[in-house]
Order: sequence, then structure tokens, then C-alpha cells
Amino acid sequence: MKKYRFFSLFLALLLFAGILPPACAIEDINIDARCALLMDANYDEVLYAKNTDVRAAPASITKVMTALLTVEAIERGDLSLGTVITASEAAASIPPGSSTSNIVAGEQMTVEDLLYCLMLPSANEAAQILAEAVSGSIPEFVELMNRRARELGCQSTHFMNAHGFDEEGHYTTARDIYIFSKEAFRHEIFRTVVYTSVHKVPATNKSKEREMYNSNALVSQWRYPGYRFDKVIGGKTGSTGDAGYCLMAAAEDGDEYLISVVLGAETIMDDRGYVLDRKQFSESRRLLVWGFKSFRRVTLSQDGKPVTSMPVTLSQQTDTVMLQPQGSITRTLPVDLDEEHLERDIALFYESVQAPVEEGQVLGTMTISYEGDVLGTMDLVACTSVERSEFLYQKERIEQFFKKSGTQIVLGSVILLAGIVCLRLLVFRKRRRPYSAAGAKKTGSQKRNDNRW
Repeated sequence: MKKYRFFSLFLALLLFAGILPPACAIEDINIDARCALLMDANYDEVLYAKNTDVRAAPASITKVMTALLTVEAIERGDLSLGTVITASEAAASIPPGSSTSNIVAGEQMTVEDLLYCLMLPSANEAAQILAEAVSGSIPEFVELMNRRARELGCQSTHFMNAHGFDEEGHYTTARDIYIFSKEAFRHEIFRTVVYTSVHKVPATNKSKEREMYNSNALVSQWRYPGYRFDKVIGGKTGSTGDAGYCLMAAAEDGDEYLISVVLGAETIMDDRGYVLDRKQFSESRRLLVWGFKSFRRVTLSQDGKPVTSMPVTLSQQTDTVMLQPQGSITRTLPVDLDEEHLERDIALFYESVQAPVEEGQVLGTMTISYEGDVLGTMDLVACTSVERSEFLYQKERIEQFFKKSGTQIVLGSVILLAGIVCLRLLVFRKRRRPYSAAGAKKTGSQKRNDNRW
């Protein structure tokens, strides 16, 4: 494998074509949280990562999975948004200190209103009521949560409850949160709920009308003003003693679609106890703004531009064929893409190729990397066709025929046999000559004796 650098002209052409904006320095960023992740959700590409595979308590971000399973049950036809659910005693019982919508045992509420209670004020009892509605019991629903997580490809997630309250054995990672959150955002019902700032729950058999406010300050300023980001389309907050302050948020800007995860952030207060900064919001906002500003979708293509050559045999037309990349690679890359860090690794399938060679014939690959990250691989194909010389081809066949070990053994045996035959013929002739001479003398003597008589 050989390593080459892209020519300066290549980057200049990209800039000229408008594929890349003029270079500007990307701000270095370090998110103040235990774990953080920013993903290009269109292409599952990592833009920022900090302890993304470290197990952590997810707090109420757990409810994203609860909502996902509820929405999937609706789409299967097992439930509907208008289905009325009666809260059981077990479902309405939640740990002390839980976030709540004050739903009590025996209260009747629609699935739709329960979803808003679940995702806006993050009601733990709403999670358990929906769990029973979907699976019949909370333990069976938790089993479904873990099974669905595995199906989606989550590698380090294990749920112990449907709401996310701290419990031993209840954990996930920033990467896994991204996986099941992205799946949830595929559903319009989920998107609608998490983007809502305030929802009015009609009066029930146990309560007057209630207003539910979204706890995600990037969407709504009802509870925590000053953090709203207009590109955010929803998300989920979470906070417990073990988890710290957490937020999953999704944002769109035109065709760009980012999902951020911030776990274990802090709330900064002054000496008097006034909140100065809720970092789950400020750091998430900063991360999303940085992502939109610092990255662009870039298409790398060199169609029609030869990058290497390969020796060709059995042709009188030429002794080499030029190779060029076929297709393109599209990735999310920094706007200040540095040509010195853009590399191509060329791997040829053969040391040489025999004619005929067809234009477009795949003879190798070219892998493009940026700062150690493999961006993709393209086939290397012949730029032109190369005809075969029949004379050289037949000559090669004859030479190859005689080079074969079997042929050499047969020829050696034939030569050896011929040598033996020749040797025996020579020896035989030498042995017969004395006998023939003696016979000639004997015949002459007999003739003289006959004359005497």
C-alpha cells in the first residue's frame, strides 16, 4: 500500500466549485459535562465525543424509550392516542422526590395526554401508567425496553424501570442514547410532543384542567428562560443525584440534522443560591451551535483524474495503463479542511495486468482519510482500454507451457529416454562390428581351400 497526498489544486477546485466554503478556523470546544456527544444524525457521523461509551445513569432521558415503545404500540394498532387509561395503584405509586403530574390511582386519562405528561414535565407516574398499557405490567414493559434497545444496536444499556429514577443496574451511554433517540425522532407523534412548549390536559374524573410545561429550555422558556435555540426540534431533560443534569436534544438547519447528548452537567449558583447557569442547557446549546457552524457536507470526487498507473503486459500498444477513482465520497467534515491532513492510500490488486484491459476495469482501490479517520474507499479503474498482441500472447503461452513443472518433468523424461535409446543403439552397433569382420575372413579362407581342391 502506498500513501499519497492530495494536490493543492484539488482543494482549490473544491473551493472554486463551492463545495467547501472559504477556510476559517474551527473553534476548539470542550463540553463541561461528564459525557457529551454530537452526531450528524443524517449519516451517523460523530462530530464531537467525550466519554461516549462510559456507562452513566440516564435519569429521565429513559422516558425517550418509554415514549418510543408507546408510539410503536399506537402504530401497531394496539393503542390509539384517544385510548383512555385508568391509573392503577401500582402505576400511580412513584419514589419520593420524583417529577410528577400528580396523577392519582383511579384517574382516567388518554394516551395522548399521558405522553405529554411523560415528556413535558417528565411525570414518573405517566411512565408507569403507559408501561402497563403497553405490556400489561411494569416488569414486562422493562423487559421490552431492554429487548428493543438490543434490537436497535445499543451495546451498553440496561433498564430497571420505565422512568429513569436512580436504581442499581439502570444505566446507558451517550452513544446508546443517541441510537434510541434517533429512532424516536423518526415518529411524527414523538416529534410533535417533544416540540410542544405547553399542553393543557383537560379535566379528568380526579382533577381539574392542568397545564404541562416543557422542561427543555432549548424549546420552551416557561421554566428556564435564556437558553432557547430556534433550531432545536425537541429533546428530553433528566436529573437525579447519580445522573447529574442531562439533556438529549435534536436540531435541524435546512438539510442538516444534529443530535446532542450531554450527561452529568452541573448547575452553577452564586453565593446567595441563585442559579447562574444550567449547564445541561447552555452546554447543549453551545455544542449544537458549534456543530452547525463548524461542519459542512463535503463531496470528495476525482472522476477523470488519473492518480496512479499499473504495468501492462502482452500489448504492443502501451506498457502501462492509467488508473482513476470511480464515484465519490460524501462526508461531514470541518469547514477549515486542511489539505495537509487529507490523505489517500492506494492499493493495487496486482503488480501488473495482462492485456486486454477494458476501460473501467477495477484494478485497485483508493481510501481517503482525514486526521486518521477513514472517510471512505473508491474503486480505481482503468482510464482506457488496452488491446492484446496475439503474437506476444502466443509467445507467452508457449513460454508458460514450458515453465510448468509438469511439462518440464515430461520433457525431461522424454530427453532421458531418448538418451538411453541412443546410447543403447551405439553400444549395440559397436558389439556387432567384430563379429561381422571375423565372418568375412572365414568366408575368404573357405574360398581358398575350395580352390585347392
